[in-house]
Amino acid sequence: MWFGGGSQRPITYLEWPQLDPRECGIKAIAEAASHPVAILFGRESTGLTNEELQRCHCHVYIPANPEYSSLNLAMAVQTVSYEVRMAFLEQQKYAGQQPQVEAYPRVNELEMFYEHLEKVARQTRFINKKHPGMVMAKLRRLFTRARPEEQELQILRGILSSVEKSLEYKDK
Repeated sequence: MWFGGGSQRPITYLEWPQLDPRECGIKAIAEAASHPVAILFGRESTGLTNEELQRCHCHVYIPANPEYSSLNLAMAVQTVSYEVRMAFLEQQKYAGQQPQVEAYPRVNELEMFYEHLEKVARQTRFINKKHPGMVMAKLRRLFTRARPEEQELQILRGILSSVEKSLEYKDK
């Protein structure tokens, strides 16, 4: 599943891929050709949490008037929905001409990968328990940008499993 997140409040400590509503519409329709798509909107008062924003593949930013930069939730949803619809109608003109898209892992498969990666990073002492820092957030961002396909993610999981086996063998 592909996620786009809309929030007035960006993650301030870590840069994330950002799209305007038109780019979001085009990307959402392209992604929908091979798997489900979700566009998340933040709460009217507080937006999306940092954790919610980190689970999104990109952030959607509406370039509003700088003198009145805040849109209410309904206006934001309407703006993004309109652009998704326009992208869909444009794509329909060329239906049947799209190349085959490789399968991407599901959200839960990615989450299991991140948990596995963090576990191995802690076992190898790459991540210090007392000072974990931003390592996992930055790795999430890296893999979000890279968009590994399902098979590529399985290769990465295989590497992590191999490291775990080596650690077990070393401890014996």
